[in-house]
Amino acid sequence: MIIQNVSFCTTEWSKVPRVEVPGETGMATWRTVETGNIRVRMVEYTPGYMADHWCERGHVLLVLDGELVTSLRDGRTIVLAPGSSYQVGEGVEPHLTSSPKGARVFIVD
Repeated sequence: MIIQNVSFCTTEWSKVPRVEVPGETGMATWRTVETGNIRVRMVEYTPGYMADHWCERGHVLLVLDGELVTSLRDGRTIVLAPGSSYQVGEGVEPHLTSSPKGARVFIVD
């Protein structure tokens, strides 16, 4: 990952506005900071959340709380608990997010 045009900065996440993003089921609440060529997000998924699309964007994702289920188009399913992360490149492996129990994650893309 090459981070370009980003000066040193800190984020007080509680002060970043929340935006609700509905899934096929449930809701994701995003707090987003965009700077230079990166987007950094704190995302909370409600219990029963299921994304409404296959994502092909590259991410680095860390589960802070709860449980996140990531399905890959090739049929694999990965269950992530707090302290677990994944990394995936742009356009490499389409993935679909769900969270039967709810989760809070930190994402850089």
